[in-house]
Amino acid sequence: MSRRRIGFSYRFAACLVKPPMLVLFKRDWRGMENVPEDGGFLTAVNHNSYLDPLSYAHFQYNTGRVPRFLAKVGLFRSGFVGMMMRRTGQIPVYRETADAAGAFKAAVAAVHAGECVAFYPEGTLTRDPDLWPMEGKTGAARVALLTHAPVIPVAQWGAHAAVPPYARHKRVRLFPRKTLTVVAGPPVELSDLYDREPTTEVLGEATERIMAAITGLLAEVRAETPPARRYERRRDADDALAPGTIAGALPPRAEPRTERPVRADAVSGANPPAARPREAGE
Repeated sequence: MSRRRIGFSYRFAACLVKPPMLVLFKRDWRGMENVPEDGGFLTAVNHNSYLDPLSYAHFQYNTGRVPRFLAKVGLFRSGFVGMMMRRTGQIPVYRETADAAGAFKAAVAAVHAGECVAFYPEGTLTRDPDLWPMEGKTGAARVALLTHAPVIPVAQWGAHAAVPPYARHKRVRLFPRKTLTVVAGPPVELSDLYDREPTTEVLGEATERIMAAITGLLAEVRAETPPARRYERRRDADDALAPGTIAGALPPRAEPRTERPVRADAVSGANPPAARPREAGE
């Protein structure tokens, strides 16, 4: 979808969102050259703050290839947000209902129509104690293997410093200004899986490659080594409820991990010293 076909509703939403994003946050945007100029494709994005969909959407809008998000159906049902979700062509996800396959069909149709479909493969905010990407769901892999469309991994960091995930009081910390980093990487290599039956094993392999690409980008941004074992909700939630633990608490890592020294600016979401924020589209 070219910038000429973005449409009035998407442009109107951008006019509402971009000014406060430009005023309140600094930006470190990288990898725009990896976003395809033509044809349908998918993006696979990590999720560690309620703010980061706006950060990613701002980045993607400025490439001229606006995304169609898969989002839970409740966001479409009422109010101004619901109206804008419908008018901008976002894709509702009906979880655990007879209509659940509709999002998959809509995503495939959008890709075949030459659009960008944005997936959050984790399905929700990460539960990883250190905000690394956790296990992924297979939706993005299914669409990619069916359509043979490129999958562009996208890593984000910094939004959590302004709007922490799962904070008890959901405190918003806008000052000092935080830097929102968004990095798009080259397409994930999946071509060797195209002609194979989409079994559980094949979908699992494709999903792991996607999650590994996102994690690798995030590791570069954070200047840290990610954990050797990806957080899995069912397994680690069971561990958290084991005798002697506090119900609902996040479990400690079961495997040791090594880390390079971490700068304070990397933890807080600021840029590494060598990074230069890109102010595209202001």
